[in-house]
Formats: sequence, C-alpha cells, structure tokens
Amino acid sequence: MTQTLAAAISQSVPREDARAIAAARRGILDFLAAAFAGASDSGYRKLLGVSGHDSRGDASVIGSAVRASAQQAALLNGYAGHALDYDDVHSSVRGHPSTVLLPALFALAQTRGSSALDLLDAYVVGVETMARLGLALGSRHYEQGFHNTATLGTLGAAAAAAYLLKLDADAIENALGLAATQSAGLRVQFGSEAKPLHAGLAARAGVFSAELAAARLHGSPDALDGPIGFFGVFSGGAAQLERVNDGWGARWQIDTPGLYFKPWACCTATHYAVHAALTLRDAHRVTPADIASVTVTFPPGGDTPLSNQLPSTGLEARFSVEYAVAAALTDGSPGVATFADVPVRDDLSALAARVARRHDESAPRASTDPATRFSTVEIALHNGTVLTHKTDRLYSAEDLPAKFADATGRDERVAFVPAHVESMQSAADLATLFNVFAQITV
Repeated sequence: MTQTLAAAISQSVPREDARAIAAARRGILDFLAAAFAGASDSGYRKLLGVSGHDSRGDASVIGSAVRASAQQAALLNGYAGHALDYDDVHSSVRGHPSTVLLPALFALAQTRGSSALDLLDAYVVGVETMARLGLALGSRHYEQGFHNTATLGTLGAAAAAAYLLKLDADAIENALGLAATQSAGLRVQFGSEAKPLHAGLAARAGVFSAELAAARLHGSPDALDGPIGFFGVFSGGAAQLERVNDGWGARWQIDTPGLYFKPWACCTATHYAVHAALTLRDAHRVTPADIASVTVTFPPGGDTPLSNQLPSTGLEARFSVEYAVAAALTDGSPGVATFADVPVRDDLSALAARVARRHDESAPRASTDPATRFSTVEIALHNGTVLTHKTDRLYSAEDLPAKFADATGRDERVAFVPAHVESMQSAADLATLFNVFAQITV
C-alpha cells in the first residue's frame, strides 16, 4: 500500500483541475489570515525566542526580518498558523491540513525557487494524502488520544514536500516511511501552548523527511503496511486501507468535501453549538439574564476534543463548548479577542456554569463523515419557555478577504495579498508574498 500511495502521489497532475487549484488559492489566503493573526500569540513569541533563527537560511519567517533554514521556518510558521485555532479544518483528516502543509511548502519553495503553480500542485497533493490517510485510519486513532493534525500532518507534509522537490515514486515511498516513524502528537495538549507546536513539528518533519529522501537516506520501504507499520500501530484495528487510493484525485479532497474555513477562533467541535446559540439569540432576543440553563446535545464522541468545561483563560476556552456558547449568547458572534490568552470574564464563567452537555445515544457515533455531526442547543428560560435549535452542518467563513483584513487589522501594507494569492503563478510572485512575512509585527 505504501508503494501504491507513492505512485499515486508521483503521477498526480492537480493543475489540470481548475476547481482544485481555485480551492488551493482560497486555502492559502485563509492560512495567511490565521498565521498573520497568530504572529502576536504569546506562545509563538516564546518559540521565536527559544528556537532562534538560523541565519544561514533563506526562508522567511512570519513576524521576523531574519531568515531561517527551511526546516526551522516550517516549524515557526506552522506554529503561527495554528496558534489561535483559527486555521482551516478538513472532515476526512479530522484535523487541520493547511497549517502543516503550507509552512513546509513555503519554506521549500522559497529555498528551491519553485513557482507558485508548483506550490499549488503540491498543496493539493498534500491535502489529498492527509485526507486519504485519515479516511483509511478510522476514528479510533483520534479517540485513543492522537492528534491527527500532527500524526497525519507529518505524512502529508512529507508527501507534499517530496512532490514539490519532484522526487520519483521510490523516493516518495521512502519519504513517507521516514515521516511515519516521526509521526506523533497527543490530544492531551489541547488547550495549551503545545497544541500549535504539533503543527510546526509536523511541518518540520515533513521537510526533513523529503530532504532525507532526496539525499537517499533509506528507511523501510513498507512503513505504512503490516502489523508494525503505521496503520497497524495507529489504527486500533479500525483501518480500511482500500480508502487510501480508491478514487485518488477523481475529485480532489481539497475541493470535495473541501476545506472548512473557520468563522470563529475555537475548536470546530464547538461551532455547531455556537451557530445554534446565535440563531436562538437573534431569533428570540435572548439575554443572559433570561437564561436558567442551557443544554448542548452531541452525537456520541462529538465533544471528544472539548476537554475544558469551565476554563480559566481564553486559551483553554478554545476547547470549551460551555464557554463558547456562553460567549455567543452574551456578546454575539465570537471574535478573536473572545479566545485571547487572558482570564475569562466573570459573567461568561457564570453563564458557562449553567451550560450542560449530553449525548444522543441513538445517533451514529461522530466520525470523519460530516453527516454524523451535529449539536442541539436547548435554552430553558426563567419564565418556563424552552427554546431549541439543531445545527447539523458547518457554516464556513466564505468571505476570506474580509477574514484576512480583520485578522491583519486592515494593515494597508498587506491589503494587496488577497488579490495577489488569487493570481500568483511564478517564483517571483511567491517572492513578493514572502516579503510580506517580515512586515507582520510580533
């Protein structure tokens, strides 16, 4: 299976699919919005301080005028992209693809002089790899405590990087194996400054794996196969290996089911409930003073990543449906500041304490299939009225130029970026984009 996957990667020609390339351009813009906003995150500043910069490198780092090596830039920019949990999500991955793939590809494209079209192709291939591996891996991997962004991201970044470097199928197979043996990341880190580190480490490992494969450092040729390969070790016995290559690229995963662009800077598992809460607030003019209690109903496993019920800081609150719903009912649509790493407001803590969770055991268990996901918000008012709304789909942030403008504080120096990403094709176009990285103030 490892060999077959490597062959599919090497033979891919995404640029022949206009829909896939258009989706890739949108993914790049959304990543830049999340990463540029993430450059002011305190955890990112700590990483910048500890890791230092490799002055021998040529790769741009977001929020710094100093260049770094490709591996170091991938680490730093991967962290920035995931720092606020504002980056895109893919249902087949059950995680965040772009914050791993794009930092790896940006770093290699800049240091190797690749064109923007080459980068777009490699990005599509990376999303396809992560998504196909996610579908094949099944749900137990995530439920056992692994963070798919980190584990699948390492392999996806290696595939994308190897494709960008134009390695042949044998070398890609080797890169996948070298990445698989570095695959790591635990959900216990959710709600901490270590979670975005997962994205950076995966991006760096992907670059490292591709560079090692290009240098012909060899590992096992069958690293994804067998009882002690990637799927045997990580799937919990739930792997469906046929899903890796079945229909590869027939409809690229970056297009269908596509990337979900977050309207709110918190865990996607809260978004169904946030939407339902906002719907009830707007329709019935509900205020916190009216509310006796709130119940949020999930499918079994639907709240698995939501590890914080009564968070003390906005950082922890990114993984609290109680807080997210309380914020939505109190302030309306949550902004980036709603989840800033500062103490939670007393009024939001008080309302969050009146929010309870339950599970609809009659519903199918939540999985990578979007049809298995929903949240129902039930608000009991002091006057005895009960208001209920169910949201069973994600509502993406469709106006990405507006999201980018908001994330960058409407900085005129970067206002050209949305149009530039939409049209870029050459290595010179990429160079113009990379020059912007240093203009983002940390």
